[in-house]
Amino acid sequence: MILKFFKNIGPGPLVAAAFIGPGTVTLCTLAGVNFGYTLLWAMVLSIVATIVLQEMAARLGIVSQKGLSEVIRSEIKHPLVRGFAILLILSAIVIGNAAYEAGNISGGALGMQTLFGNPFLELGSFKLNIMSLIIGLVAFVLLYVGNYKVLEKALIFLVVLMSLTFLTTAIITKPNLIEIFKSIVVPKFPEGSILTIIGLVGTTVVPYNLFLHASLAKTKWKDNSDLAFARKDTIVAVVLGGIVSMCIIISASAIPSQDISNASDLAKGLEPLFGVYAKYFLAIGLFAAGITSAITAPLAAAFVASGCLGWSTNLKSVKFRAVWMFILGLGIVFSTIGFKSIEIIKFAQIANGLLLPIIAGFLLWIMNKSSVLGTYKNSKLQNVLGFVILVITIFLGVKGILSVFKII
Repeated sequence: MILKFFKNIGPGPLVAAAFIGPGTVTLCTLAGVNFGYTLLWAMVLSIVATIVLQEMAARLGIVSQKGLSEVIRSEIKHPLVRGFAILLILSAIVIGNAAYEAGNISGGALGMQTLFGNPFLELGSFKLNIMSLIIGLVAFVLLYVGNYKVLEKALIFLVVLMSLTFLTTAIITKPNLIEIFKSIVVPKFPEGSILTIIGLVGTTVVPYNLFLHASLAKTKWKDNSDLAFARKDTIVAVVLGGIVSMCIIISASAIPSQDISNASDLAKGLEPLFGVYAKYFLAIGLFAAGITSAITAPLAAAFVASGCLGWSTNLKSVKFRAVWMFILGLGIVFSTIGFKSIEIIKFAQIANGLLLPIIAGFLLWIMNKSSVLGTYKNSKLQNVLGFVILVITIFLGVKGILSVFKII
């Protein structure tokens, strides 16, 4: 039974790897430092919302044997609407992932620097970060191999490593289990916490994961009888990812100091309280979070671009490889030289803010079409949950856009 389950582990861990990047680690760290255990309930809400949407994406991929961007191309008939949808998707996912890739690589490098120091290579007036180059090279090799099973196994290993390190760190801090349970089941809104709550949901319910999941599910499974495996895979992986995020919040709650702005600071803050091992566990976790997101972001962008433009989504096709190489290459260069393009990141945030509710709405619409899914379309309960999540995504999208323009 257990062997059968492991044999059918699919893209779920890759989805978990994608949403637990350095940004999520930093946000969870700040949530724990500033509000203690209080916001754990927001992570539970995020986990439920993510499971509902990701299960729909996986089901769509398996039943239709198409990626989400391919379904959008075929099901939106009006050329102007279809053109706008494709342009928005390409802007949010391809440009967005290029903008965030440097952060993914830098986050992984930060974990390595906590363990091994911060070596630089000087080339003329440029100082190149060696750790960023190493992480970029590892991501390149795994993606270039172009073998789904190799990629899957590597990412499952990294997700398990990440989960164990953050879980161990949380246990080292000797948390109050009764308070944790109360914070999980009783929603509270401490003063100044609203933006953090929205952020916790927003970093877990990620638009590019819906595209990634549908594409990987059709690669892994070819038969409708595999839907049960896909559902279990999604639930286990997303819950595991949620537990990792909660462990980071719990670990950060143990720090009395407020001078914490990222996970590297958290690692240093834990050392005097709980010994050098806490620092090492957290640093390894941050490295795993960075490198897994550094692999999944270019992969998602390649699936999206190929689906939108009608190219082959074969992992070894030239055009598919060209997209992820472009994203990864930009990330490596920006991370290595320490360049931060704020304007590109702002544009990506606006595009993602627009895309999340649009894709959630489209997904809900398509999941009710018998012509696409037949008897596997949404049940009434799935539609109710989907509609509630759609309202949340609209709220998140509006907040994301307003925050870029500093209106809130």
